[in-house]
Amino acid sequence: MIPKTLLLNNKDDFEFENPSTNTFKFHIEDDTIIGFTDETEAMKQAIYLILNTERYKYLIYSWNYGIELLDLFGEPLPYVIPELERRITEALMQDDRIKSVDNFNFAHKRNKVFCEFTVHTVFGDIRIEKEVII
Repeated sequence: MIPKTLLLNNKDDFEFENPSTNTFKFHIEDDTIIGFTDETEAMKQAIYLILNTERYKYLIYSWNYGIELLDLFGEPLPYVIPELERRITEALMQDDRIKSVDNFNFAHKRNKVFCEFTVHTVFGDIRIEKEVII
């Protein structure tokens, strides 16, 4: 006899494992993919890819992936800095492995804004630097 329904009384009846972060290793310097990486190095790679993919530009990506930076070009610095902090945080928080983003520091020179911040992930804290042309 085959049961028609399955009743789950308690979530503790099952063990859920964290998804594997094992992924291909992207070598940014020479645009090659060689080997594998996981955990903190995989997170650094994921953060790099999110912050270097323009949101809504590529149909292959979900509209929740990437960051909007192109429309900041030509905007005044007092607008760009808080907006950049908000957009970076919003873009990175789409990844379930990222718990929070904080400790932003900004500097600017001519038409570039240099941003430094900390990303708190399930694998530990990662310090990130990002340069944006405005």
